[in-house]
Amino acid sequence: MIRVKSHKFSLLRNFKNSIEGFVEVTRNEKPMQAELLCFVIGVVAIIFLPLSFLPKAILFISLFLPIGAEMINSAIERVVDLASPEYHLLAKAAKDAGSAIVLIAIVITALIWATVLYVTICS
Repeated sequence: MIRVKSHKFSLLRNFKNSIEGFVEVTRNEKPMQAELLCFVIGVVAIIFLPLSFLPKAILFISLFLPIGAEMINSAIERVVDLASPEYHLLAKAAKDAGSAIVLIAIVITALIWATVLYVTICS
């Protein structure tokens, strides 16, 4: 049986590793850079939209969905590339599924924005 070296839990070490992962994906993935740009644009839009706190909070929280999905997609891509450096149909299927996660997150975010804006502005 393979034993993985385990470390004592450290909140600070885990936080540092999370930041390093976020920075690495942001530096090396153009889609993540585009999603962060959309995040910033979304935050600016939220600030200026004439909405109460709750709709603004819903819109703000929804902006994290594509970013989280992109992190999952990037993790899948890196593991697949490590495990299967040459082309394989299963590797392609795994990467396509990761990409679908991002697409679904973007569609859900767009639907949330459309719904919140429709309900708050048109009613």
